Amino acid sequence: MVTGELKNKIDSLWDIFAAGGLTNPLDVIEQMTYLMFIHDLDESDNLRAREAAMLGLPYESIFAKEVQIGERTVDGSQLKWSVFHDFPAAKMYSTVQEWVFPFIKNLHGDKESAYSKYMGDAIFKLPTPLLLDKVVTAMDGIYEQMAALKAADTRGDVYEYLLSKISTAGLNGQFRTPRHIIRMMVELMEPKADDVVCEICTTSLIRVAAA
Repeated sequence: MVTGELKNKIDSLWDIFAAGGLTNPLDVIEQMTYLMFIHDLDESDNLRAREAAMLGLPYESIFAKEVQIGERTVDGSQLKWSVFHDFPAAKMYSTVQEWVFPFIKNLHGDKESAYSKYMGDAIFKLPTPLLLDKVVTAMDGIYEQMAALKAADTRGDVYEYLLSKISTAGLNGQFRTPRHIIRMMVELMEPKADDVVCEICTTSLIRVAAA
């Protein structure tokens, strides 16, 4: 459950979107999801680089080379959240709009992949550089608060809280499986590395049983 300072920071970010002209809750959550992905892509890449260095293994960052975006070639490092979040608002806006979003949309060349299915239509909807600058700063604060809490599933709680802001969310139950239920399922199933897992929605099981 999201409470205290973290809840205040998320509510403040929501207000920033509204004041900046993005008032549709679905649009807000969509844009936040894309931005969270961009942030986490950088964070994950940095973590893998550190782990590879500690183990003495080779690792090539997805941001290491020049990236072809349309007819332009750009320095991959400019696409990292940890780099562009320090840019002036106008430069950050053009970088995210013209480079970062096209980059994540085409990160995997396989157009039939699940990734392409969900990210291929990513559209950058923040209307002004000032709004993006405020959103990025607020999200940095949220990530710092999440790191300070060191809870097992803070990120899931944050996303659940965001979804609760949609008026229909309360009618649809939970959007994710609580962490303690996941741990119980893993302990019961004892999956091995080569097992194939097929997840079935509980609602579907109830419907099948009823039929």
